[in-house]
Amino acid sequence: MRRPVLASAAAFGVVALAACGDSGSPSSDAQVNFNLATHPASTVAAAVALATAGTPETFTDGTNTLVIDQVQLVLREIELKRVEAASGCGESGDDDACEKLELGPMLLDLPLGGTGGAARTFSVNVAAGSYDEVEFEIHRPSDDDASDAAFLEAHPDFAGVSVKVTGTYNGQAFTYLSDLDVEEEIELNPPLVTSESAATDLTLLVDLNGWFRDGAGNLVDPASAGAGNVNANLVRDNIRGALHAFEDEDHDGMDDHHGGADDGPSHE
Repeated sequence: MRRPVLASAAAFGVVALAACGDSGSPSSDAQVNFNLATHPASTVAAAVALATAGTPETFTDGTNTLVIDQVQLVLREIELKRVEAASGCGESGDDDACEKLELGPMLLDLPLGGTGGAARTFSVNVAAGSYDEVEFEIHRPSDDDASDAAFLEAHPDFAGVSVKVTGTYNGQAFTYLSDLDVEEEIELNPPLVTSESAATDLTLLVDLNGWFRDGAGNLVDPASAGAGNVNANLVRDNIRGALHAFEDEDHDGMDDHHGGADDGPSHE
């Protein structure tokens, strides 16, 4: 069964089209398409055609086999930082420091299997210009957070959960849940340049291959990575280090300028 790349309807209750702290007048100078990928496409033609998630992903270390059927992430406050901004988004009173793409929280169902490549999640209008960083939160929804109320009404199973993975490990079914709650800052090098003449595609690549592996490349049982278990910190760190962002106009899941992913995010 093929699943669409899902961005929760509740997530789109507030899509900010203006710069941080702006009075509310939307910018409509340029369009940014926000895409998701878990691995590069086998061909450019396949990448352009990709619209839905495909078959499960299978990983092996020669002894163990991990099959991932579904991966869901909760993100919020996705923002692009202007090149000229002196600080990160939300760190200063500069109304023009950033452009908000999506406030969220939003539930993202990652594209798996198939031919790979990037699948569009949403599109927004932003001010034309150059942006050298994308910032967002991997967010743990909480009953105590008023901004999470609509999201949790639609997705009650994600109370206190920011990452959910289902699949099998050596044939045994598992569900991995994480309460990871962190800010991510990923440098865009070269900067993402938006203009009035054409839409610009930004891809967030989530490299699942390294999520459930140790430093030697051996797979670890996801059942050992839940809260309080021996591999909990290992997998949480792996998740944070497996995020990359870059311009991707041909939707092949690779950086248009470097032919691959960037060096990964910095962490707050």
